[in-house]
Amino acid sequence: MNRTPHLIIPAILCSVTAFANANTLSDESPIEKITVEASPTANKLPVGTFDSPISNLEYDPRVDLQSRNMAEAQADVTIRGGIFENTGFRVGSATLLDPQSGHYFAEIPIAPQMLTGPDVLTGADNALYGMNSSVGTVSFDWKPIITGGSVSLGTGTNDFNLQSIHAAKNTQLDSLANYTLGFEGEYSHSQSDGTIDNGDHDFSRASARVQLASEHSQTDLFFGSQDKFFGWPNLYTPFGVNETEDLETRLWMLNHKQSYADNSHFEVSAYYRTHDDHYIYSRENPSAFEAFHKSEVKSLGLSGRHEQSDALAINYSAQFIDDSIESTTLENNFTSRKYYKLSILPEYTIAQKNQQLTFRLGAAYDDTNRDDAEVSAIGDITLNTQNSDGTAQTIYLSYAQASQVAGYTAIGGSDSGGLFRSNYNLERETTSNLELGLLLEEQSWQLNSAIFYRKDNNLTDWTFNFDSTSARFANPVDIDTAGVEFLATKHFDTAKLIASYTYLHKSENYGAADIDASFYALNFPDHRLTIGAVYNPTDILEFRIDNEWRTQHKNALRNGSDNALFTQLTLKITPPQLSNLFITLAADNLWDESFEEIPGTPGRGEQYTLSATYSW
Repeated sequence: MNRTPHLIIPAILCSVTAFANANTLSDESPIEKITVEASPTANKLPVGTFDSPISNLEYDPRVDLQSRNMAEAQADVTIRGGIFENTGFRVGSATLLDPQSGHYFAEIPIAPQMLTGPDVLTGADNALYGMNSSVGTVSFDWKPIITGGSVSLGTGTNDFNLQSIHAAKNTQLDSLANYTLGFEGEYSHSQSDGTIDNGDHDFSRASARVQLASEHSQTDLFFGSQDKFFGWPNLYTPFGVNETEDLETRLWMLNHKQSYADNSHFEVSAYYRTHDDHYIYSRENPSAFEAFHKSEVKSLGLSGRHEQSDALAINYSAQFIDDSIESTTLENNFTSRKYYKLSILPEYTIAQKNQQLTFRLGAAYDDTNRDDAEVSAIGDITLNTQNSDGTAQTIYLSYAQASQVAGYTAIGGSDSGGLFRSNYNLERETTSNLELGLLLEEQSWQLNSAIFYRKDNNLTDWTFNFDSTSARFANPVDIDTAGVEFLATKHFDTAKLIASYTYLHKSENYGAADIDASFYALNFPDHRLTIGAVYNPTDILEFRIDNEWRTQHKNALRNGSDNALFTQLTLKITPPQLSNLFITLAADNLWDESFEEIPGTPGRGEQYTLSATYSW
């Protein structure tokens, strides 16, 4: 799958690989050659549950994952100092939306074995492909099905247990020349008492798909079901209460990718998603306050690239979403909405010897049946140089606007009281992002870097007032964010090192005096450093370690230190006497760091696991 530099660099730290086939099925246009593969984290699997599409993003320097209990329980994924509702999750050509709250965007009942690793789209690429996600999009593609499978069993501290099985079969069709038919299924379950008191969980997921593929096309029909129960003190409120959530997510998806001519392709995605949420404020006294929500989303998305000539191409994306919600806490005056988006980004390329200069300039149109429409400008300039020794340099400058509307909890509940207070005056949020980036690639190392400045107007934030009985207020805020990002990856004969540094600075204006603290918009690291390593001393042993150190911006709700150090360590043992079997010893939060990732919400504790996996 070919990747353009203007997608890789703004994402800061995407995986980069060289591919020979020019007839790509990806949404991104091709470049000549990239030789270094860079992964943003050393570890691939979580500690404490089965893996999901968002696993290990807490150590991914492209994003800041703020978890309750653990990432796979409740994950608020933020990008470049935005908040969880500024981040979209895209599968194929469609962004998965939950109308109640962005807290549930990451509820994706798809086995990671079926998806490519996450691409993080920012700037111009988020404005082109994102939907109702003004800062960034975590994007996944469907993998081709390959015959094989695995079964895993695990145990660990805190009465942890894990069971997982995955199997896939791909066969050549005699009735259709050059076509293959594939079947793939997966089931996973985990449970534990939790790393702190009242932090228990019980998760299960079942997913399956059928795939029809040829050299130039791939069609996937998918169904996934996920059930999650978990508890956590101060899950959403800072009042010292043991809260719980019970979530049920169902997803049906049909996806078709088609390449044609030279370097041209399109992708169509359609899905139907339901999400049920049963929230209990106090597990000791459930009748004190509980809420039921059931959301339903139908969507159709299209994206692609049409190459008119070697010099001119058209990038495009469109999506329609129709959602509705049934809720015991909303006022029933705002329980359905239709969303429309169309993006067109013409691309002009000048190629000369070993250099390629690309100009893109276009616009996006966003509208709903309840909000004002918005037209946003998108543009960037990219210069890519491929040297005769296989090294490369890429520099780009981009400017992009994007917009989104608030979720139903923010705009459709009570505006006069209750735990979560809505705001009926929230308007469409708009974002403008200017950035400059540089990518350097050598034979054994790679450096990504970027500097950006973003203006968010009418950003919906959730705030707190110490004199109020409400836990959260939805309030608009104007914020200017400046940031710098660096990532370096170095390959050795038996090891790989990954290091990154990010700096963020914000200037905010709420236009109100009764705000004592912000749960999200002002919950960000001023400085963040990640260091990871993969070491293979022998064919039998493999060590993987991820470290994250941060200095968090001061927050009146946070208990304890504003500094934190997290470490995940994994030892994989592959006994030569047992073919296709490996044993894993893993530890997360090795130093028992108690840092509150969400202000007022206790941090996770230590977790140690032992697992065995047999593959075929």
